[in-house]
Amino acid sequence: MRKLHCYFDYAATTPVDPKVVKAMQPYFFDIFGNPASVHSYGQAALRAVDTARQVIADFLGCPPLAVIFTAGATESNNLALQGLLAPGQHLITTTIEHPSVLEVCQALEKTGLEVSYIGVDAEGLVKSADILAAIKKNTALISVMYVNNEIGTIEPITEIGAGLKVINQQRRQNNLAPVYFHTDAVQAAFYCNLKVNDLGVDLLSLSGHKIYGPKGIGVLYRRQAVPLRPVLRGGPQEFGLRPGSLNTAAIVGLAQAVRLIADQVKHDQTVKRIQGLRDEIKSGVKKILPAVKVNGTVERRVAGNLSLSFSQADAEALLIQLDQAGIAVSVGSACSAGSLAPSPVLGAIGLKPDLARGTIRISLGKFNNYRQVQYFLKTLALVLKNQTNR
Repeated sequence: MRKLHCYFDYAATTPVDPKVVKAMQPYFFDIFGNPASVHSYGQAALRAVDTARQVIADFLGCPPLAVIFTAGATESNNLALQGLLAPGQHLITTTIEHPSVLEVCQALEKTGLEVSYIGVDAEGLVKSADILAAIKKNTALISVMYVNNEIGTIEPITEIGAGLKVINQQRRQNNLAPVYFHTDAVQAAFYCNLKVNDLGVDLLSLSGHKIYGPKGIGVLYRRQAVPLRPVLRGGPQEFGLRPGSLNTAAIVGLAQAVRLIADQVKHDQTVKRIQGLRDEIKSGVKKILPAVKVNGTVERRVAGNLSLSFSQADAEALLIQLDQAGIAVSVGSACSAGSLAPSPVLGAIGLKPDLARGTIRISLGKFNNYRQVQYFLKTLALVLKNQTNR
């Protein structure tokens, strides 16, 4: 079988769309000024930043001043949590958040913050009622990811936002501070509605390299009423909340990536095609190994994600053998201190360690095609047969 190169790890990062690269190119050599400079070079760059900010604001359905550029979603998440919370306050989050949220929570706990970690069901979904029921008098923030990066589940952000709106009305009547709502929308941006008023969120994190834009650029949406403090010091940029010279080329690239998503007719066709490829893989793997387990809800998941657990299989070995055949996937377990440790997300949905260690994540994107899917299925069948015969 002739080797074919297949990238099936779009949830980790996406290739930069050629249209994005083209939009960025002038800002490396021609329009290279610092947007904070008052001369014509700087002002030309500033106009590009302002245009990009408006594009992203339109995408989110918010004022341009609510868009804060960062170096990526990890920084956005840190700014949202560390810039708002203080010792003695209470935060509500879930057990399946990205490390850029969970590790911040753990660090803040050591300073005196109280954190409630809400679990998910076997389908990978948190219940909005469980989140809202955890609210206390000293609750300051709820942080729930929109789409899980490992199993692709779409969490009930709109339901939480609607319920929180009612609770905040009651809190105001009782002279209590409002509870703000943050969502890490990194994995949702390409697939889900991100209009912040529809979602009912006060803070939202985005990353360029998950939507065919460049790495090193992200956004934190901040509703005007949120009393955010800067985490970094050193300049007045981004309304005093994120110091440092703006990365004009990357900001322009992010805006171009957003424009491609906003082209609704073409985008819907792309998502439908990605879902078709994913479903082809799912049905094909089921034929190869009927006992394979699909992790997370089938109904409420993004189109490009497929998490599969193989009993009596070694995911690390699967990854290596698939990689040797030109196929890139990721595993559902992490290597810690020289020994395999089950993924916390897979543990949260109740997978036993042995099954978690046999888990791979396949995440597809707009540059995948049917030929690659067929090559993957044929290769996987051979790899699984080889593992079984050992």
